[in-house]
Amino acid sequence: MASSQTNGQAAGQASTWTPSSWRSRPMKQQVVYEDEAAVAKASAKLQKVPPMVTPTEIWKLRRALADVAQGKAFLLQGGDCAELFDYCNDSAIDSKIKLLLQMSLVLIWGGNKPVVRIARMAGQYAKPRSSPMEKTADGREVPSFRGDILNGFPEDEREIDPERLVQAYFHSAATFNYVRAQIASGIADLHNPLDWHLGHVGDPEVQAKYKSIVESITESLRFMRTVGADTTGKLETVDLYTSHEGLLLEYEEALTRNLRHPINRDAPPKMAPAPAPKVSPLTGGALVDNTKQEPETTGYYNTSAHFLWVGDRTRQPDHAHIEYFRGIENPIGIKVGPTTSTEDLVQLLDIVNPNKEVGKVTLITRYGESKVNELLPQHIKAVSQTDHKVVWQCDPMHGNTRSTSTGIKTRSFHSVFSELSSALKIHKQCGSFLGGVHLELTGDAVTECTGGSQGLQDEDLGERYETFCDPRLNEKQALELAFLVAGSQRQG
Repeated sequence: MASSQTNGQAAGQASTWTPSSWRSRPMKQQVVYEDEAAVAKASAKLQKVPPMVTPTEIWKLRRALADVAQGKAFLLQGGDCAELFDYCNDSAIDSKIKLLLQMSLVLIWGGNKPVVRIARMAGQYAKPRSSPMEKTADGREVPSFRGDILNGFPEDEREIDPERLVQAYFHSAATFNYVRAQIASGIADLHNPLDWHLGHVGDPEVQAKYKSIVESITESLRFMRTVGADTTGKLETVDLYTSHEGLLLEYEEALTRNLRHPINRDAPPKMAPAPAPKVSPLTGGALVDNTKQEPETTGYYNTSAHFLWVGDRTRQPDHAHIEYFRGIENPIGIKVGPTTSTEDLVQLLDIVNPNKEVGKVTLITRYGESKVNELLPQHIKAVSQTDHKVVWQCDPMHGNTRSTSTGIKTRSFHSVFSELSSALKIHKQCGSFLGGVHLELTGDAVTECTGGSQGLQDEDLGERYETFCDPRLNEKQALELAFLVAGSQRQG
């Protein structure tokens, strides 16, 4: 029986949700297509392609995030700011998988709890921009680069191309297919953690710290085997989920399917709408109907990724993106920044999670190191006064972006760790706990963020500044951050 959810929080009255009901709402970051027929053709194609993820996987993640919301696990989410179609190659994918696995190993050691891994990968192709146009070096105006799903980075590829919608699906599918194959082939086998070489990281201190952690885990595994407690089959693989910002709703709608709920679904069943009362042909009065209202057996799942989030620029309670997000079964994230009022925050939670399901919503805070101490306690208090049980996740990247004197966008490693460290302390002071971290990172030896043990300065950024959008932590900086967080957890 198809889902037909209602929620009156945004509009002041109940309204039926469908995958396309967002089209009746105002919208930020709207895309203007010149060829609507081409968009319709691409959407029709996407409506027929196989799902990339399944309801069973989605609910497995929801159950894991429920553990995070209750302090039983920690969430690590990371990947590129703007994923490119060109990143769909084995080298680029392997480097990101290995980095996330390495970081999770460090965090498991630090927090002594399971780590839920979500990659910003296999779909992070759309990016919000502050302006639809930008100026080139020679003073010309061209459309802004909005991600490979819409246009290309070269200036002669900036026209919006609907065919890229379909290309995005196939690049996502190929990427995730390779991720699945690598995990199934044992890339994450904890029996052989030393195979996770540190790649570009040559710093002896970082190498020594990681080696010490690996040796500690290896010794624990050896002990388990000795006493006959080896959990054969459970240490050779991990769960790695995919995620992206649900920005381009035409794409998300086309990949939203009404599917049967899996047996691992934990949420209380929603009831199907009551049928219209039957009328007596003799008296014209209503007949007594003893038919029981049946629970719904299907729901709407976004099959483009396990987890989607709505950005800081598109989270208006009465706008299109929140209208779309309120109807899907997937776990979702909401970016929370300096412009988020406590009233809006509570209203957003009521809209997207009216049944207050634990772990359904992740609040991704992104204030900047200078504002986190002022704003985070207010938001924690506002949520704590409701019945919502959310995952609190810190994004220490976006609020700390700055430009150098030559106009290059960068972030300071010190500022990133400062905001993250402050968030850990504030949650503890407020009787809450930080459930996860959300990072823009790459497994390559790029030079996009300053600081860290490498001591990168503004003048070093030109060595390997390769991002097509925002600056990312390189492998060394990302691992160093994981060590610092693990140290904070141990001191906790």
